[in-house]
Amino acid sequence: MTAAEEGGEAEQGFWPTAGRLLGLLRPFRLHMLGAVAATCAFAGLNVAAPKYLGDATDVVVEGIFEGALDQRLGILLAAVATMYVFASLFNWVQGALTARAVQGLMYGLRASVEDKLHRLPSTYFRERSRGDVLSRATNDIDNIAQALNQVLTQLIVSVLMLFGSLAMMLWISPLLAAIAVATVPISTWITFLVARRSQEHFAVQWKETGELNAHVEEFVSGHEVIKAFGRQGHAEEVFRHSNGRLARAAAKAQYSAGVVQPLMVLMSNLNYIAVAVVGALQVIAGAMTIGGVQAFIQFSRLFTQPVGQIGGLLNVMQSCAASAGRVFVLLDAREDPHEPTLQEQDGRPSIAPAGGPIVFQDVTFGYPGSVPAVRNLTFTVEPGQSVAIVGHTGAGKSTVVNLLMRFLEPTSGRITMGGTNIADIPRDHLRSRFGVVLQDSWLFAGTIRDNIAYGRPDAPDAAIVAAAEATHADRFIRSLPHGYDTVLENGGEPLSQGQRQLLTIARAQLAGRSVLVLDEATSSVDSRTELLIRQAMQRLRHGRTSFVIAHRLSTIRNADLILVMDHGRIVEQGTHASLLAATSYYARLYNAQFAERDGKAGALEGGL
Repeated sequence: MTAAEEGGEAEQGFWPTAGRLLGLLRPFRLHMLGAVAATCAFAGLNVAAPKYLGDATDVVVEGIFEGALDQRLGILLAAVATMYVFASLFNWVQGALTARAVQGLMYGLRASVEDKLHRLPSTYFRERSRGDVLSRATNDIDNIAQALNQVLTQLIVSVLMLFGSLAMMLWISPLLAAIAVATVPISTWITFLVARRSQEHFAVQWKETGELNAHVEEFVSGHEVIKAFGRQGHAEEVFRHSNGRLARAAAKAQYSAGVVQPLMVLMSNLNYIAVAVVGALQVIAGAMTIGGVQAFIQFSRLFTQPVGQIGGLLNVMQSCAASAGRVFVLLDAREDPHEPTLQEQDGRPSIAPAGGPIVFQDVTFGYPGSVPAVRNLTFTVEPGQSVAIVGHTGAGKSTVVNLLMRFLEPTSGRITMGGTNIADIPRDHLRSRFGVVLQDSWLFAGTIRDNIAYGRPDAPDAAIVAAAEATHADRFIRSLPHGYDTVLENGGEPLSQGQRQLLTIARAQLAGRSVLVLDEATSSVDSRTELLIRQAMQRLRHGRTSFVIAHRLSTIRNADLILVMDHGRIVEQGTHASLLAATSYYARLYNAQFAERDGKAGALEGGL
């Protein structure tokens, strides 16, 4: 996904992204200071140990020529052993402190992402694949955690070992030190040349990972439809292409990351040969001792090894920066404008007066650069009225409800509740007035009891059962082996679509909100279940203001007001009887559905 697709939020470069990421470690600075101190001690001990081993070698050489070993040998070996023991201890301390700091950062970053997802407008999720959003919140954050755990420890150790070993080499032999350092400019040039290109490859890799996750999520959620239409082959082909793009992107990224290490090993081996040959000549000339050359070779290894490690770490840092950039783009995405909380209202009305009318005043809404979805909507809904919104697909019916609940904001015009502009009401407080039953019956993984009580978690069992009885859900619930304690998975399995819809209506019944929204609530059920749902909705709407969106016009005959929409405009409004009598657009819609079975439909309605 490009920056443009992110709503104009462009990813930053490596250094701004790295600086922002490290800034998140400020709350854990004590842990990091302790980790740095332990790392310094670890590096210091590892740098000092080879010098003592070199001295021990000289003692052994002298003892061979003199026929007896000096007692200093035992002291030197004991000192070296002690250094390595304490070095391991300090290495463990810095690892533990770094892990706590990094995991604390990740905890906060995940919490920030979760909080951000709740603040983003619904349009954000309509414009992006769920798989990519989930990948940013999971895969990218996991990659950041792994990279930081590796970089924060090894980078400091490598830098300290690099300069510590260089200082020791200069102390032992400036000539050999010059030879060892001669390969550094070449190694550095190779490292930065490769690292400069690798971030582009890692950014593509994580982008392709998000797209692959989106495909997998789509296939899993729609597997029944895919099988029903025999499109498994097509699904496999789409996955194969996406998986191939990810494999190619990952191969390029890993190649750029892996090409550094072999080159560093080559430079290290050439350096080792040069140091060994010149060191041997120095011993022959009497300018150095055997122990001195041995210590220097160890220091040269300590010197060249960090150069290669730093090169590898730079590639890890590039991958980390690419993932962090994707996460920061999510965190920086435009969200709903800030609105005052109830405590910040300074005396202004914070919620519409109970029982107040809902008024749309010349409301227009459209996405930037597109034709308005609704235009010049003007109507009034009195308290307790039932309003039905009908029209062909794409007429703007659901947009009206989204505007009312502030999932969308009007481009022009205003909506009031009880005389208060809903733009002045905090969204959470406004939505606490609404009970919602959507076309897609959303149920979470949990018991039936918990799903019904979702809008009122503190409801007693008696109230939950009463809500189920009122919506004709109690009978099928009690027929299940575990009744109300039946655990639902994957959006409501093992229940049928109609049973799931009855549960969502029971949820709205229990919540007891003053305004009810029914968006195609009977679109996915059979005629018998539809009759039960209509009876339940009739009781549910009693005493409440309700908005009913329906394609099945049989469900809205008793509505107090019917709004007929076409291409985003209200073309007609009135009652069922008045609209039929006027030979209106609504009458044509109605007759198209019921002309051939009007007698049956009338008999069905007589039962209500």
